[in-house]
Amino acid sequence: MEDLSPDPYLQFDQWMLKAKKAGLPEPNAMSVCSVDQEGRPSQRMVLLKHISQERGLFFYTNYGSRKAKELDDHPKTSVLFHQHILQRQIRVYGIASRATREESEAYFKTRPRSSQLGAWTSKQSEILDHRETFEKRFEDISERFKGQDVPCPEFWGGYRILPDSFEFWQGRAYRLHDRFVYSLNAEGGWDRVRLYP
Repeated sequence: MEDLSPDPYLQFDQWMLKAKKAGLPEPNAMSVCSVDQEGRPSQRMVLLKHISQERGLFFYTNYGSRKAKELDDHPKTSVLFHQHILQRQIRVYGIASRATREESEAYFKTRPRSSQLGAWTSKQSEILDHRETFEKRFEDISERFKGQDVPCPEFWGGYRILPDSFEFWQGRAYRLHDRFVYSLNAEGGWDRVRLYP
C-alpha cells in the first residue's frame, strides 16, 4: 500500500489520468446502481462530469427518469468504473442527492446545443409509441428555441454522490490481484486496508 495515496480522491485522479493517457474511450463512464420500492437493483451507464472532495461525484440526468426517482427514494448507491484495458476497477459507495439548481444550470450551459435540446425532448423512462414521435418532438423543441439560448429544464439536473468508501482493484497474473479499500472514519479521514481479491 506504500505506493497508494493516503487520499482516495488523489488516487482516483491518478487512475483516471492513466486511463486517459492509455486512450480509453470515455474513462469517465460509470455504472450507477439504484433500487426500487421492492429492493430490486438496476444499473445504467452515465458519465462522471466532475469530482471534488467537498461536493463528491457529479452526473446529470432527467429527474423524471427511473434512476432519479429511485435515488430520490433510496439515496444509498454505488458506482463502478471498469477500465478493462488496464485491468482496473474502481467502486465508490456513498449517498446521492440532487445538485443545487445553480450547479445544474451552470453545467447545462456548457453542453452542446444539440444536447440541450435533447434534454427538453426526452421524457426519459416514459413509454414512446414511435421513433417518429421522438424525432418530431425534437424538431418542435428546436423550432421553439430557435434564435435563443436554451434554458435548463426544471425537470433536468445533477446528482452528487458523496462517497464514504472507495475500492480500487488491479488485475494481476495468476489471479493474484490487488484490492484496496478506503473507508471514511469518524474523524473525517480515510482508513486504508488491503483485501484478498
